[in-house]
Amino acid sequence: MDTIKKIPVILDGDPGHDDAIAWVLAKSSPLLDIRAVTSVCGNQTIEKTTYNALRICTLIGNHAPFGVGRPRPLVAEPIVVPTVHGKSGLDGPVLPEPDFEPCGLDAPALMEKVIEESIDPVTIVPTGPLTNVAALLLTRPDLKDKIARISLMGGGIAYGNWTPAAEFNILVDPEAAKIVFESGIPIIMAGLDVTEKALVFPEDFERIRAVGNKVAQVVADWLEFFYGFHRNLGYPGAPVHDAVAVAALVKPELMTTRDLFVQVETAGDYCKGCTVGDWYGVTGKAPNATCILDIDRQGFVDLLVEAVKTYD
Repeated sequence: MDTIKKIPVILDGDPGHDDAIAWVLAKSSPLLDIRAVTSVCGNQTIEKTTYNALRICTLIGNHAPFGVGRPRPLVAEPIVVPTVHGKSGLDGPVLPEPDFEPCGLDAPALMEKVIEESIDPVTIVPTGPLTNVAALLLTRPDLKDKIARISLMGGGIAYGNWTPAAEFNILVDPEAAKIVFESGIPIIMAGLDVTEKALVFPEDFERIRAVGNKVAQVVADWLEFFYGFHRNLGYPGAPVHDAVAVAALVKPELMTTRDLFVQVETAGDYCKGCTVGDWYGVTGKAPNATCILDIDRQGFVDLLVEAVKTYD
């Protein structure tokens, strides 16, 4: 029987309830080999996102080398959003205290080490601002050929969510996003166009909770908390944005995509942080991103349910 060839990946995020669920999904998949995990300054300070990331990794038994991310975006001031994920950046169920420590290398340096040492090209999965990835590309552009792809959650072709034009992860560090999108590395973009459709409904929370193990209980509680914010905005469920960037690797058949040339606006009074997709090809430039535009919602929920079952 043929052995499954795993995809070596680096998980980079600012968890965050949806990052946390993305990492639960990644750790559960037999298709992914998690080589490193890194934190980034995003929905909360780097101190809080690092602590949250270490607790998530402890919960799911992921003890890959861990690197602490840069303390702020490349140029702009940090933007923290306690209204979305709570004051801790990951409010809700009680999580275990970290049972391991960061490796001593910062996030870009750890990424560099993992990519250099890997025989196979590495996939980076950023689910927060792109600060660490951009820092890596600025210091080691020679490693681009050893990066298979970047499967990111960020942006939106049709609209934003933190401003009318900009999605939060891109808005926090648009200069970093510009570097990534102009890098020439293949990009899978899970933007708001699809992630707003990746809804997990209250009845799905209970389906996950019924699995009965510790991770399933925590994931259901995370969804409950995250839905509390979105329910007040009129959502029928919790949009689990970041998990789409992982699902695109492990279950791509759930996705509908379109290749587009995408530019990142770094200035402007109204459109800073906007990801501008060339829908009609008017620039004449070749696509630089595979943009996910739709998802089989039920298949996505089924994938999450199967993921938590693996933690039995």
